[in-house]
Amino acid sequence: MDQKLETLQQMRQQSRQGGGAARVEQQHARGKLTARERLERLMDPATFQELDPFVTHRTADFGLADRKFLGDAVVTGWGRVEGRQVFAYAQDFTVLGGSLSEVVGQKICKVMDLAGKTGCPLVGLNDSGGARIQEGALSLAAYGDIFLRNTLYSGVVPQISVILGPSAGGAVYSPAITDFIFMVQGAGQMYITGPDVVKAVTGAEVTHEALGGAAAHATRSGVAHFVYQSEDDCLAEVRRLLGFLPANNLEDPPLTPTGDPADRADPELHRLVPDAPNRPYDMREVIRRIVDDGEFMEVHQSFAPNVVVGLGRLAGRPVGLVGNQPDHLAGVLDIDASVKAARFVRFCDCFNIPLVTLVDVPGFMPGVDQEYGGIIRHGAKLIYAYAEATVPKVAVIIRKAYGGAYIVMSSKHLRSDMNLAWPSAELAVMGPEGAVNIIYREEIAKAGDQGEALRRKLVAEYQEKFTNPYIAAGRGFLDDVIDPAETRPRLIQALAMLQDKRDSLPAKKHGNIPL
Repeated sequence: MDQKLETLQQMRQQSRQGGGAARVEQQHARGKLTARERLERLMDPATFQELDPFVTHRTADFGLADRKFLGDAVVTGWGRVEGRQVFAYAQDFTVLGGSLSEVVGQKICKVMDLAGKTGCPLVGLNDSGGARIQEGALSLAAYGDIFLRNTLYSGVVPQISVILGPSAGGAVYSPAITDFIFMVQGAGQMYITGPDVVKAVTGAEVTHEALGGAAAHATRSGVAHFVYQSEDDCLAEVRRLLGFLPANNLEDPPLTPTGDPADRADPELHRLVPDAPNRPYDMREVIRRIVDDGEFMEVHQSFAPNVVVGLGRLAGRPVGLVGNQPDHLAGVLDIDASVKAARFVRFCDCFNIPLVTLVDVPGFMPGVDQEYGGIIRHGAKLIYAYAEATVPKVAVIIRKAYGGAYIVMSSKHLRSDMNLAWPSAELAVMGPEGAVNIIYREEIAKAGDQGEALRRKLVAEYQEKFTNPYIAAGRGFLDDVIDPAETRPRLIQALAMLQDKRDSLPAKKHGNIPL
C-alpha cells in the first residue's frame, strides 16, 4: 500500500506541473498566471477540489503520441467563493497551448453537468489557442457539446466567462452564450477570424489587440461586460459579482448585512438633478446615493453609456438597476442601449433579482443609421424584456419620460408593480417645446413679433396641463409622487411589499423575442 500511495502522490505531482517548468516560466514571462494559480485566486483558500487529474488525450497521430500530459489542457473542479459552492474550469495554456481536444471537452462538459445538477454557478477561465487541429472533427464536436450545455443551463445557474488569453474561432461562442464576460486588458483577446485571415480576405491590416482586445469589446462590440488591468483584479471582481447572485434560478439572491439605515433620506438629491430639462447630470450619482453604502457594480460601463445598468443592494438585498444616463446623449435610447438594457433585465429576471428603473429619457434616437440599423427591432427587445419579467419591478421617473421611451422604461403598462415619480417628472408624447411647435405652428407664425412670447406662454400652459406627474398619477399610471430625498426608503418599502410577489406568463414553450 505504501508504494501505491507513493505512486499516487507522484502522479498528482506530475499532473500539477501542467506543461512543465519551462512552459510555466513562459506563461509567467507573458505576465500571465497558470491555470491552477488562477483557480487558487478565484476560490477561497484550500477549497478547490480537482476532477479528472489523470486523463490524457487519445490521439496518437501527428506527433502527439509522446506529448501526453496528465489532465490534458484544462483543470476542472469545484471550490467555494465566500463560503458558497462554485464550479470552475481553467484552460491550461502550458499544455499544447490550451487547445481543446476531445478529452478537454469531456472534462469541461462533466463539470458543467455537475454545476447544473447541483444548482451552482459555473466560472470558465479561458486561455486557449482554439481547437486542437490534430484531432479534427473530434475537437469540433467537443465545442458543440459545450455550446449545448451553455444553452441548456442558461437561466438555470449563473455562467461567467473570464478571458485571460486568446479565444479564437469557435472558442468564442461558449463565452458569448454565458451571462457575463470578464476580460484582462492587454491579455484577453476574442475574435472569430484573426488578423491574418482578415488581411487575406479584406486587405485590412489590424493587430490582435485592436481586433479582439478588451478595449474593442468593452467599447465597440459590447461583447465584454467587465474589463480590468490585471488578472488579480479581474478574479477579485468575479468573486464580487458572485456575491450578488443566487446559486441558481430556484433561490433568492443572498442577503448581505448592512449598516446603511433603510430609512435614510438624502436631501442632496434635491440639488443633484438640474431643474432645466436639457441640462446633464450623472445618473450613477443618483444610484450611489440610493443603494446600500454607495456600492454599485456597473455592467457594460464603457458600452452604450447612454444607459446605465448594474447591481447594488437595498436593505441588504441585491437589486438590478437600470437608468437612463443624461450625461451621455441626454439619456436617449438607441440600438446599443436597448440591447444592453434588455439583456440585463432578462438576466435579472432569470435569477430572481428585483429590478429598479430610474427614468430620464427624451425618447428614441432619431436618424437614418438608427432606422436602417433596426432600432424598431432592437427597441422591441427592451419592451419584450420588461413585459416578460416576473420579478418585482419598481420604477422612478426622475425628470422626463417622453413618447414610446416612457412606455419602454418599465412603465405600468408593461406590468411594472410600483411606479413613482419625483415632482420634477414630465410625462408626455414629446417635450413641451416640440409639442407646442407642432400643435400651435400656425398661431405662432401669425403672431409675428409676438410669436416668441406666445410660444413661451403656450409651453407653460402645456407643461401645466399635460407634462406634470399629477396627470399620470390621477390616471393610476403612477402610484405616487415622492420627495426625491425619500427615494431610498420608498424603494426599500416597495420591494419589501413585493418580496413574495408571484407572477406568471401564459403557458407556452417560449416566446419569440425579436432577435
